[in-house]
Amino acid sequence: MTTSGIRPWEQDPSKLSKLELVKLNRDGLDIINLIREKASGGYEAFSEEDLGFFKWAGVYEQKPKDGHLMMRVRIPSGILNSDQARMLAEISRDYGRGLIDVTTRQAVQFHWLQVQNLPDIFDRLERVGLFSYQACGDVPRTIIGNPLAGIDPNELMDTSSLVRELEDFFLLNREFSNLPRKYKTSISANIYNTAHAEINDLAFTPASKELNGENVIGFHVWVGGGLSAKPYLAKQLDLFVRPEEVLKVAKGVTEIFRDYGFREKRNHARLKFLVAEWGPEKFLDKLIELIGPMPARGTDQVKGWNAGYFTGVHQQKQPGLNYVGLLLPVGRLNADDFFEIARLADTYGDGSIRTCNSQNLIIANVPDAKLDGLLTESLLEKLTPYPRTFIGHAVSCTGNEFCNLAIVETKARMKAIATWLDEHVAIDTPIRLHVNGCPNSCGQQQIADIGLQGSLIKTEDGMKDAFDLYVGGSLGPDAAFNQKLKGRILGDRVAPVIGSLLEQYKQHRLPDEKYHQYVRRVGVAEIQQQLDQILAVNQV
Repeated sequence: MTTSGIRPWEQDPSKLSKLELVKLNRDGLDIINLIREKASGGYEAFSEEDLGFFKWAGVYEQKPKDGHLMMRVRIPSGILNSDQARMLAEISRDYGRGLIDVTTRQAVQFHWLQVQNLPDIFDRLERVGLFSYQACGDVPRTIIGNPLAGIDPNELMDTSSLVRELEDFFLLNREFSNLPRKYKTSISANIYNTAHAEINDLAFTPASKELNGENVIGFHVWVGGGLSAKPYLAKQLDLFVRPEEVLKVAKGVTEIFRDYGFREKRNHARLKFLVAEWGPEKFLDKLIELIGPMPARGTDQVKGWNAGYFTGVHQQKQPGLNYVGLLLPVGRLNADDFFEIARLADTYGDGSIRTCNSQNLIIANVPDAKLDGLLTESLLEKLTPYPRTFIGHAVSCTGNEFCNLAIVETKARMKAIATWLDEHVAIDTPIRLHVNGCPNSCGQQQIADIGLQGSLIKTEDGMKDAFDLYVGGSLGPDAAFNQKLKGRILGDRVAPVIGSLLEQYKQHRLPDEKYHQYVRRVGVAEIQQQLDQILAVNQV
């Protein structure tokens, strides 16, 4: 802020986008009270501008724009208790036609809501310590983290209190309610990068450093990651952060984004573009100017990447306790199932439930003596801890069923693709499949072994859903986005085409070679040649 009290971006309004000019005179968080005041008048009581600010309350207009709404609920680090799960199920049953989605940012998403019901939904959520506020909008969004925080044999510390500290600081904090665009943070001390550090605006990953003769466990800091049409991997700063300094660093990074992030064009307003222009060295200099001297980088403790998958039965770091990871096919379940999950968590555990960025769920703190009972429950036949290979590693965005940006249907399509592959391709290696219905990347296709991005193509029978294929993505120590192949494929042919590509992989891979490693070894040109041959033979 300048000495006159004017933020840097306010000094020359001619350089601001249309929405930024509106935001100069209207705090997005004001929409929460406006909704409470006017909701009884229904959808028509709100202007188009009002509806644009609904995002600050965690609410979007659903497709088609006929008055129905989609809502996201923040689940910090994915940690829920059974009372909260019951409330989410209750809201879905009463207002959302019984539908619940778990997102790739560990949030819970409702559909079919109506404006007049929002105040009651806000109140119900708040009664159990949950909020939809700032789940969307130009604000600090849900902080994702290790869903196993506190119970994880592979974590260097329990990060749940740090996530809560940041949530408490940023939630409804009007100092940060007008950022240039959305702003995503992750914190994890798991050595397998469970919080997908490289695709977040700000991320903290486990590290160690000797300070004053003592080996200190803390964090390294990453800035400027993000997906969408122009994906960027985050850059690591030359910085070591003690746990007690995480909030200070997070506040400083967010201030830089608020005050220096680009506001002239919406498609160039994410932190990743500022970091790309400044470089990590200049960014760090500005950060140190704000927060004071900090130790240089220590030793990275990230050893790999598990892609957020925890299905199966696993021992916790607490002797005699287990967590059970359940598959939610493409992240979707119904209210009755969620009520039942809450019951199972109480009956066999201590009520602890966790959501994963792989769109799955975990029931935690199950004693050895109760494990067999849980595994024989009928719900686990549907939401199995032992999924087949492809459906067990399939991720999908919302798609055009509800999303105004998506141009193709995705959830049913991905289930059909994964089911076909499970029935026709025998393979002993997980293949991560992600689908997006548009370039905005809610399905995170860029980090998949095989990613699908929806499109439309004109045929003799009219316009039909089709997909572009991307191959070779991963995060962790060998992080790189996947690369696009030429040749758009009709939706009903995607599964056999992928199956043929995987048969080539099975024939030519090295021992223990994952698909993304195989792609990088043989080169994308080789995979393109394989695809060209498949398309020529099948005339897809």
